[in-house]
Amino acid sequence: MAQTGPPPMKAGRLYVNPEEEDQMEISGFRPHTLKTAVVWFFIIITVGLLRLFFYWLPHLFIKATHSRCSLAEATTVLLKDQWKQWFNSTVKTQEQTVPFKNSQTVHQSQTSNESSKQRDGLIRFFICKKIKYIWDKEMKEFTRLRGFDKDRACSFFYQQTGLAYDEQRKRQVLYGINSIRVHVAPIIKILFKEVLSPFYVFQVFSVSVWFADDYTIYASCIVFISGLSIIITIYQTRKMQRALRSTITSSTIFTVCRGGDVYEDISSDDLVPGDVIEVPRHGCMMQCDAVLVSGNCIVNESMLTGESVPVTKTPLPNPLHASRQEAMFDIKKHSRHVLFCGTHVIQTRYYGSHKVNAVVLRSGFLTAKGELVRSIMFPKPADFKFNRDTYWFIGILAFLASLGFIYTVILMVRNGDTVSDIIIRTLDLVTITVPPALPAALSVGIVFAQQRLKKAGIFCISPRGINICGTINVVCFDKTGTLTEDGMKMMAVAPSPKGVFEDEIRNMNRLHNQLIISAMATCHSLTIIDGHVTGDPLDLIMFEAVDWVLEEPGEEETRFDMMVPTIVHPRVRGGNQPMGEDIGVVRQFTFSSSLQRMSVITRNLGANNFDLFVKGAPEMITSLSKAETVPGDFHDVLMAYTQHGYRVIALAWKALPQKLNYAKLQRITREQVETDLNFLGLLVMENCLKPETTPVIQKLRDAAIRNIMVTGDNMLTALSVARECCMVDRTDRIVLVQAYPPQDDNISPEIEFVFADETEKKYSKDSIALQLDNDRFHFALTGKSWAVIRQHFPDLMSKIVVKGTVFARMGPEQKAQLVESLQALDYFVGMCGDGANDCGALKTAHAGISLSEAEASVASPFTSKKPTIECVPNVIRQGRAALVTSFGIFKFMACYSLTQFISVLLLYWIGANLTDTDFLIIDLFIVTTLSITFGRTGPCEELVKELPPFSLIAAAPIMSIMAQMAIQLAIQVYCFLHVLRQPWFVPYIENEDDNYVSYENSAVFLVSSYQYITLAVAFSKGAPFRKPIFSNYLFIMNIAICLAVCLLVTIQPPQGLADIIELLAFPSIPYAMVHVGIALFNCLLSILVETYVMDNTSLHESCRNFFKNSLPSAQTKYAAIEEDIAGNPSWPPVSQSAVSLAVVFQRLDSAHHVPKDLNTAPGKEILEDLIEDSDAETRSIKSLSGVTPGHTQNAAASYTQRQLSTEVGHHYTEQFETPLLSDGAANSSGGIDNPVVTSFDDGRYTTSL
Repeated sequence: MAQTGPPPMKAGRLYVNPEEEDQMEISGFRPHTLKTAVVWFFIIITVGLLRLFFYWLPHLFIKATHSRCSLAEATTVLLKDQWKQWFNSTVKTQEQTVPFKNSQTVHQSQTSNESSKQRDGLIRFFICKKIKYIWDKEMKEFTRLRGFDKDRACSFFYQQTGLAYDEQRKRQVLYGINSIRVHVAPIIKILFKEVLSPFYVFQVFSVSVWFADDYTIYASCIVFISGLSIIITIYQTRKMQRALRSTITSSTIFTVCRGGDVYEDISSDDLVPGDVIEVPRHGCMMQCDAVLVSGNCIVNESMLTGESVPVTKTPLPNPLHASRQEAMFDIKKHSRHVLFCGTHVIQTRYYGSHKVNAVVLRSGFLTAKGELVRSIMFPKPADFKFNRDTYWFIGILAFLASLGFIYTVILMVRNGDTVSDIIIRTLDLVTITVPPALPAALSVGIVFAQQRLKKAGIFCISPRGINICGTINVVCFDKTGTLTEDGMKMMAVAPSPKGVFEDEIRNMNRLHNQLIISAMATCHSLTIIDGHVTGDPLDLIMFEAVDWVLEEPGEEETRFDMMVPTIVHPRVRGGNQPMGEDIGVVRQFTFSSSLQRMSVITRNLGANNFDLFVKGAPEMITSLSKAETVPGDFHDVLMAYTQHGYRVIALAWKALPQKLNYAKLQRITREQVETDLNFLGLLVMENCLKPETTPVIQKLRDAAIRNIMVTGDNMLTALSVARECCMVDRTDRIVLVQAYPPQDDNISPEIEFVFADETEKKYSKDSIALQLDNDRFHFALTGKSWAVIRQHFPDLMSKIVVKGTVFARMGPEQKAQLVESLQALDYFVGMCGDGANDCGALKTAHAGISLSEAEASVASPFTSKKPTIECVPNVIRQGRAALVTSFGIFKFMACYSLTQFISVLLLYWIGANLTDTDFLIIDLFIVTTLSITFGRTGPCEELVKELPPFSLIAAAPIMSIMAQMAIQLAIQVYCFLHVLRQPWFVPYIENEDDNYVSYENSAVFLVSSYQYITLAVAFSKGAPFRKPIFSNYLFIMNIAICLAVCLLVTIQPPQGLADIIELLAFPSIPYAMVHVGIALFNCLLSILVETYVMDNTSLHESCRNFFKNSLPSAQTKYAAIEEDIAGNPSWPPVSQSAVSLAVVFQRLDSAHHVPKDLNTAPGKEILEDLIEDSDAETRSIKSLSGVTPGHTQNAAASYTQRQLSTEVGHHYTEQFETPLLSDGAANSSGGIDNPVVTSFDDGRYTTSL
């Protein structure tokens, strides 16, 4: 399997951020006086050219003027990242007296570590990519400055009481200002940066040569255009920096705790890790990363994830017992408890006068928003072969210039020219051969493509990635919200009251199972924003199905003796007790994609105990449920639903012990309560495909672009959707890859291949291999199997990735791992998702496309406002068009330089050259205008199987350029020699005035002018990647104007015009027409050769086969693996036994379900100890009339108009019988043999389990 992630560390090298994405090799240096003196001596004698070279490569300047030393002695450090980019930073020192702990030490060892680090009161540090690195004297290395997000126990945050003013100021010295500052560079700095870039340095060199050679008009025009270009660049750069600063930089006032009940308002710029802040009740824009320790928050994280669905943030779990090993804080695992910088807190949920508090984790560029801004400021280089090949090609052009240099020197020495003339002529040849406008010309196609994407509602924050989109040959799709609709339709409920499934219920009005109804009404993260219930679409569908009402009482509307952010009740109340069916959600454990579930702790109004309701993936819920409550045919029923593409959610319930009080409830962890559940049944929802999905998938398949589904949903649901959207043909075989981890020391890990087809199909013993009518097969596997294969079967990963089509139950990190694995096999990967859990994969892919309503999201390079996958072929089409345009423009600019090179060499033979105006007309009037309008041709509507070329160092482009240059050379030489034989011809005589007006000059200049137009037309390819050339009206108009001018000056130019452009017109119009005929022949020959020879698919295939046989390394890794699989018909060894898929999945779930510590006896003992402590510390939970001391008396008293009398209910324990559950099953009933608390009110039962 190819290497993914950061490259392996080399022995003997030093690194910062080891084994992380930002891993960098580090070396220490200190100044060396002698080396510095020598370098500056050579800088002086080279008139600063050496210093300019070192300006472009500053790491070489450090190596040349410094000596290598240990990091402990270094004054400067050099860092090289995994993409071979160099950075240098100066090591600084600053006074530091604040207790400091970095990520390598835990909180308990903080004191000793700090004393050793800060013994002398100074710290050494350097800053690279906006991140501070601190010198660790004990470890003898620089370590990244961390916030409070590493090596902290969860209980640590509950111990924070706020920082005193002096302490806060000391920490600010270490962490700096809490601001993500994007500086707007001064004009003079941008000016020097532009002028000293290689492009403009070469322009300055070229202009100097042209002025020395008396090309005053042409050189002046270039200076004017270059100056205008620099002004525009400065304006655009500062405009972009201002826009980024206005978007990123913000500041507000936060209330921080200074200890006890002392609070102070400070600027958000002054926040430091460890500060305890109050989240405003009216909401705010977060300016730091902070972990919530009290209260709930409703947050919009669209800026980070691209998904605008409100997210509920709950307090960090607070462990209860010090005797148990404390849970360590993990920002990924506990992300649902973290308020990230840049996100918008819409509302807060609090109790009474209590504050919603959070502890600052990270500030400035250490925050999540800071990381995203850093990724914009220091982007991953686009390692694209086309870009690399351009430098090789420029080197080839420079080599040709050196040959012309030698030719010119020999010729001029033979003619007896002066040294100064020889130098000017040879340098002039260099400026002609290497086109200075090439970088600008190559960006034209990208600019036009970006504009077209914007018109289509697709926004791009990384334009340089557009060309790469043209090479995409595999696209990964998320399922829910991407391939299928966001909204779902509630299809049925399959209740399981006594461990046996009853008939499904499709009419929700006939659902009478109170536990299932309560679960559907409470187990969600919905909230009210601006008077509307909003949240996850699945939660909305489920809640609306039971037709209940959601309320969120304020501080004066609490009728429970505790903080209840959400209250639900039936829309139509029954009986004489108007509030007896009200349920308050006391605690919410938000959905976690890694845990595949969410849960809530609720209390019925007037009940004596709390209930736990859990909702999530069926496999996960059953693994947490009591075995006797799970139906024996669970997998069969689940498979029956998922095979039809239904989205299935499982529900479970548990009555919490009666002695468990509210105070302890707020500190309990979800692992302590999400065990020994009672399985309730299944919710079945229909998640329809978007109407655009199937046509788009078919379009991509027709273009030989591989489609992969990577989803967090159930496997069989994913397989059903894959077949329905034609990602997998009906006749194709699907092979499930089931990987089983080692169960104990004696059993090794196993991998099994099973057909995912109908169970009634039988296979003979000799059909283990896929020797069927259709030998196409696809692998499908779950995230659990993926993890086992990565760990225990790495040698199979490549084959799994090459043949894998459906990846189900994949977590966010696993999605990114899949993308990396595909890239490691030479695939160009696109990823399309709706943000949120897809963010990692979207950023990792070559082209990540987020379906978001936001105009542009930092979650991915591309953002489509239209939430369908139609954007995928559009981005690929635009990428292909931009790539073909860049390819064509490059070949055009290269041939333009070589054509002009030939013209000059021919004229050098007689001691002449092109005139000042000749260069002006060719370079500005013809070439510049054509190169701009060239890129305006749009993409072809259809995607074809053929991929556009993306390598310049290949047979096709090299042969194309060589063929075209052979034609141009032959035509120019013919015209040059032909004019010599004309009866009216007067030979050119060299003169001191450098007056180059002559018939030879006219012949070469005029025919070459037609050649530039011809080359532009020949390289402006249409189908299959771009529209026909005639669709580009500006280009056609440009060609027409250039052609008209050329015809005018060729046939019979007015004398005034001829004098202005320094042209000696042909005295014979018939000869001029012959010249036009030669140009026409040249045009036809060039276009025919390019169209029917260079674009000949048979020729391409022959060349491809030739290089494939002679250069095996040219074959992609995935193609080699495909050949290997095709050549081994006995692989994969599919299981020959006809076993039900339900049994297969049951075995996989059992193998992966390893009881954790919290699900074993010690965990239960902790819960029992908790109950005993609860009984000793406080009274048991009161009925509605009772109040908890010091908390709820005022709140309850303020809501007397809806308060119930204590005489209404009497509580006792009895066995509970469930009501009828299925349509037409009048005699069907089921029971759960658990004691419950039931209130008997006016002859009616209200149950709280």
